[in-house]
Amino acid sequence: MPHWFRAAAGGLAVLVIASNLATPAVADSRYITRPFWAPPDNSHWGPPRYTWRRAQPAQNRYQINRIFLRQTVAYPTSEKAGTLIVDTGHKFLYLVLGNGQALRYGIGTARDGFEWSGVHKITNKREWPDWTPPAEMIARQPGIPHHMAGGPNNPLGARALYIGSTLYRIHGTNEPWTIGGDVSSGCIRMVNDDVIDLYSRVKIGAKVIVL
Repeated sequence: MPHWFRAAAGGLAVLVIASNLATPAVADSRYITRPFWAPPDNSHWGPPRYTWRRAQPAQNRYQINRIFLRQTVAYPTSEKAGTLIVDTGHKFLYLVLGNGQALRYGIGTARDGFEWSGVHKITNKREWPDWTPPAEMIARQPGIPHHMAGGPNNPLGARALYIGSTLYRIHGTNEPWTIGGDVSSGCIRMVNDDVIDLYSRVKIGAKVIVL
């Protein structure tokens, strides 16, 4: 084999190997890449958790399992349109549309020991809500702030819907990778895009069923 041919073949092999190393793995069809909604400054991307995975190469994007995307689904129920049904076991919130359909959202729910259930109503709604953690939470986590003004870095995210006379809310989050997990102290988390959509559809007085 001529010397020039062996050299050319060797160079081609190096290029193929380099391109394979530079090419990301084939995307899992269950996931799609979404922009990170208003990321905090100097945000730290830790190890992937739950159904969320770090997206490459941009640090201002994340990947979401398609099952947690907002979508209209078949949902036969005797509850009237406008009712919210929170299925904590499967990590879905349903907004009943009527005619056997509902709008389904992915959610994050309570950690072990903080689960709850019941029937209530939406008693208040806030855009970019302030966050004042209850005394019990401050006692458990002394390092958290006692008050935080609303904004992109606020744990309550872009919108909050207040549930009855409880301390619990359906709210956005600045940690979208936690959707699909048991992560809160009882509140229902949604990605900001979804909670903004829900906020626009739900009226004060709407029935909320937490399963």
